[in-house]
Amino acid sequence: MEDKKLKWRSALLLTIVLVIIAVFCARLAQLQIAEADRYKNISADADSYTIYTDAPRGEIFDVNGVPLAVNDTLYNVVINKLFIADDEINDTIASLIELTERCGDKWTDDLPIRLGVGEVFYFNEKKTDEIDTIKDKNHLNMNPYATAGDCMAAFSEKYGCGKYPAKVRRNIVSVRWKMEKNGFSNSCPYVFAENISSGTVNSISEKMKDIKGVSVEPASVRVYKNGTAAPHIIGVTGLISDDEYRDLKDQGYSYDEIIGKNGIEGAFEKYLRGYPDSRTYEIGADSKAVLTKTTAAKSGDSIYLTINTKYQTAAQQALKEAVQEANDYSVIVGDESMGADCSGAAMVMLRVKDFAVLCAANYPGYDISEFYDDYTKLSQDSSSPLFDRAFCGALAPGSTFKPMVASAALQEGVITPETRINCDGIYTKNNLNLRCMWEHGELDLYGALRESCNVYFAETARLIGIEKINMYAKRCGLGVKTGVEVSESSGTLAGPEYSRQMGTQWYDSFVSFAGIGQSDNQFTPLQLAAYAATIANNGTRLKTHIVDRILSSDGKEILNNSKPQITDSMGVDLKNLKAVQKGMYTAARSYPPLDGIGIAIAGKTGTAENNGSDHANFICYAPYDKPEVAVAVMVEHGTKSFVAINAARKLLEMYFLDHHSR
Repeated sequence: MEDKKLKWRSALLLTIVLVIIAVFCARLAQLQIAEADRYKNISADADSYTIYTDAPRGEIFDVNGVPLAVNDTLYNVVINKLFIADDEINDTIASLIELTERCGDKWTDDLPIRLGVGEVFYFNEKKTDEIDTIKDKNHLNMNPYATAGDCMAAFSEKYGCGKYPAKVRRNIVSVRWKMEKNGFSNSCPYVFAENISSGTVNSISEKMKDIKGVSVEPASVRVYKNGTAAPHIIGVTGLISDDEYRDLKDQGYSYDEIIGKNGIEGAFEKYLRGYPDSRTYEIGADSKAVLTKTTAAKSGDSIYLTINTKYQTAAQQALKEAVQEANDYSVIVGDESMGADCSGAAMVMLRVKDFAVLCAANYPGYDISEFYDDYTKLSQDSSSPLFDRAFCGALAPGSTFKPMVASAALQEGVITPETRINCDGIYTKNNLNLRCMWEHGELDLYGALRESCNVYFAETARLIGIEKINMYAKRCGLGVKTGVEVSESSGTLAGPEYSRQMGTQWYDSFVSFAGIGQSDNQFTPLQLAAYAATIANNGTRLKTHIVDRILSSDGKEILNNSKPQITDSMGVDLKNLKAVQKGMYTAARSYPPLDGIGIAIAGKTGTAENNGSDHANFICYAPYDKPEVAVAVMVEHGTKSFVAINAARKLLEMYFLDHHSR
């Protein structure tokens, strides 16, 4: 009986063994035959590495081809892990540091550990975040109270550089630490030094045979020509953020890519982005990297703006002078509340036929080529030079709002051009106490625009109502975005809706304040320019734009060519608009700063009350009989409208000298 059991168990065991062998044989056959190609590809991928260089970005020009943001070529020293053994990296770094410093160039040194007297290591205490990173559990895993010497000892052991003298050891650790943070690998070379001199290029090129894994590589760097001309419009580039990378990685962006952050650089990233060249290497049986494939780089597309650098620069100078005029006025009258607090201004000029932005100037401004170096200083400057006043700086429009109110009132039939309203210097309906500058007596529409009578327009606004006023205002481009391609503010329209948003009460009597450009009304210079251009264009509002055309990277194909695009209509009959246009022409003829200009101008001033000195505003278009350009100027706390008119006059004179003296 026992023999039978033993034979049965032996047979079962043999069967199990045979089954296991059969399974292994079948799997082996599958791996070697059926899935041979698959695993061959996996193996090939594992030993294949692709290295990418910098992508040449598309360039930005003004309307006449004046360069604003272009590329220069510089040279970097690069360490490539594919061509250097692990035990040779430290020697290579030491040799490179010696050679680079001997040539007078700098290498990237961010380690917050310094070497002091007596070869004692100490921390750069200004870099607390970096020191904490070094000590955290994901890196050296040191106690918070670990000294710089403790950290250096741990680094030396980690990187195997303990045999080197203290200074050399410290420098090797600096490079190795930066390599680690940057993900140094076979497919991710490390940039040891940037923008090296020609002397260093030559020296390293001569020593390349002796220093393994090192090469000198060309790189593209963004250069901003005329850096002060239009910094807010151009925008800047910068390293992709974590959030941006998450959004863009599916489009092929890498974690260390440079992208447009704002302005044209950001808004047109998809056109400006270039594509790098690549080199694919395979590791052979002898462990040597062999180049197997290359792809050529493709530059980004070129963008030509509508702005004219000449007008842009002239407008900035005119704004600077306007601010100075306001400051001087406060001294002349001996009252600091009359312009002493003026420090900023903006001006926009549009072409009436297509609403192209010919200039959008800010004062103060900054040099975009120094943006990152000067950022701390700029961001703390009380005059806010980084703020784009032209497109985002919404202020109360004051009496520049009155031509819109007149247009709405004429169209709604509550007045005619001949309707006369008496001004005795104060408006008291609805229990208001709204003052006018003068006692004007009876005025018709033309006289009311010329004298900028608050009583006339307070009553006219009451007759129309806030809903109608805001309906026409939006059609003019006020309180809504104009459509320009970069960031802009939508401004604010006073009324029940805005009051609800702010948690305040709206009273019907407030419409009279809104009708003279006060209350909660706030618009940008861009909106005011679009509004003036809409009146000049007989009520048709076009989409404002700042990009003229986009050319392919080889310059052979126009990818985008801006054309006039209707976005709205004022809905005001031509005869009514003609009356408003005539009123603006009558008003402009009464402004002393425009005497003798030799150009027929239609315009309207506006001084807006606020905390501090009044804002000084001016809108206009010219020529009156055949409009070509519209201009809006807003001088913060400029106190008197003449400072805004003077700025506009200087720009208009330059424009018409260019276009009517040939």
